[in-house]
Amino acid sequence: MRLSIEHRTSYRFTAPQARVVQLLRMTPRNSHDQTVAEWHISVDCDARLREHRDGFGNRTTMLYAEGPLDGIEIAVAGEVVTSTSRGVLHGTFEPLPPALYLRATPTTSADAAIEDFARAAVGDAAPIPALHALNRALHERFAVSSERPDPGLTAADAFARASATPRDLAQLFVAAARALAVPARYVTGYCDLQDGRRATPHGWAEAWVDDLGWVGFDPTLGESPEEHHVRVAVALDATGSSPVAGSRLGEGRECLEVEVQVSAQE
Repeated sequence: MRLSIEHRTSYRFTAPQARVVQLLRMTPRNSHDQTVAEWHISVDCDARLREHRDGFGNRTTMLYAEGPLDGIEIAVAGEVVTSTSRGVLHGTFEPLPPALYLRATPTTSADAAIEDFARAAVGDAAPIPALHALNRALHERFAVSSERPDPGLTAADAFARASATPRDLAQLFVAAARALAVPARYVTGYCDLQDGRRATPHGWAEAWVDDLGWVGFDPTLGESPEEHHVRVAVALDATGSSPVAGSRLGEGRECLEVEVQVSAQE
């Protein structure tokens, strides 16, 4: 499948900024399961862009813009060719051992309620059926929220609610899998199966299975990610793989707008 992606992130400031520095995780990597046919990052002001690779193996771009700046817009456009893999990753760059992804973060720590839920969902099943059962259980447990994700919401607090954003569902899967001693990580990317939900970058999870490798699970859909998904960045949690992170030098507040369009090309 050939997916066309447009992603715009706009910041507007109530007072001019002297400098803006942003870390962009907005460029997907090639693997056996996806090929980046075309990809561009543009900025609506004079800025320096420098490409790097972070400790998780993600492709990153550092953006430096000097003021005075009343706002800045970052636009991404490209096409990615994907294939069906039943959720199993092939040919990805993995600089870190799977055991690192057992490490909990403040937003992915499992409380007793999450642990009990995870153990009840998987029962005595073998690893792959168990992880699929956990994925379906989270999908069935929560209504999908179209609200903008709260960056500081923990998995424990999200579990206490009746609805959850795709970001929170993915972090709940990560927390629950780690509670079962399964390495798991958060994935930021794109998916064209929005079904009327807020047009933002999508989030799902991956878990490590011995003798098989990394396998994707999307609790928003209750399925493994397939050719409708484009992987961009991975980390221990959503904050570590967020598309844009950085700082600004100046007074006032900022207003953020995000627009994402993902469509399948015939």
